[in-house]
Amino acid sequence: MPSTAPTRRPAPGLAALGPEATQLLNLLDETFRGWGERRGALPLTMPPLLPVADLAALDFYENFPQLAVVASTLDVADPAGRAAEARTGSYAPDSLRPAALALPSAACYGVFLHHAGQSVDGARTVTVLGRCYRNEDRYEGLRRLLGFHMREIVALGTYEHTQRHLAVYERQVRDFAEAAGLPVEKEVASDPFYDKGGSRAVLQQLAPVKHEFVYAETAIASVNVHRNFFGERCDIRIEETAEPVFTSCVAFGLERWIFALEHRYDGDWDKAFSAVEDACAAVT
Repeated sequence: MPSTAPTRRPAPGLAALGPEATQLLNLLDETFRGWGERRGALPLTMPPLLPVADLAALDFYENFPQLAVVASTLDVADPAGRAAEARTGSYAPDSLRPAALALPSAACYGVFLHHAGQSVDGARTVTVLGRCYRNEDRYEGLRRLLGFHMREIVALGTYEHTQRHLAVYERQVRDFAEAAGLPVEKEVASDPFYDKGGSRAVLQQLAPVKHEFVYAETAIASVNVHRNFFGERCDIRIEETAEPVFTSCVAFGLERWIFALEHRYDGDWDKAFSAVEDACAAVT
């Protein structure tokens, strides 16, 4: 492996990965994508930005405004009057047009919006690699970033299909982490898709819908039950019954896996790569 800095932090919440970390990220992503594709997951590529209005229709800004990151363009009608701003790169609010695009906080939002208004079979599975963004109250190395990579494997279809999906990948995550030498604990987490009041919140207390796999107090993967929330909101229906689909997903924060492996093997990249390669051979 080349001997260079594994990561660089150009600004809070941002990380540039060096050669070792980039190769490890690619190996991890190929592994998780392969899990999905071997079980029939269709590979998709979603846009890096989504319409703010579409996420608003999914209650994102009502439930989690603190995480939101939106994109605007500059009002260049008066370039001479903006000369000082152009030199410093610091623009006043009245220099920006209204934000119409969002940088999504999870990869699966694009999947559900992509399928909006469609009918699918009762056992569809897709996989995507997303660039995700979260306005966190603090940033901490690769453990907590403003921008990061998320690989997801998403199930759409019947309730039974989404439950089988979670059972398969929960076992694979546990087995893979153990084989890689990463002791993880499964913990109940707050759900990013439902409001904090009303019937959905009560249902969530009775049957938690999001679990995380935690290493060194860092969630490196999660399994998520959405019930038929996205099926209803996006009007995605099962071909055979015309009922709204149920959905579920398994998600991997790739930079967090790099943190976990670097932490576990004290920055020895050769040991980290060997651990992942051994785990790949053990878990298919």
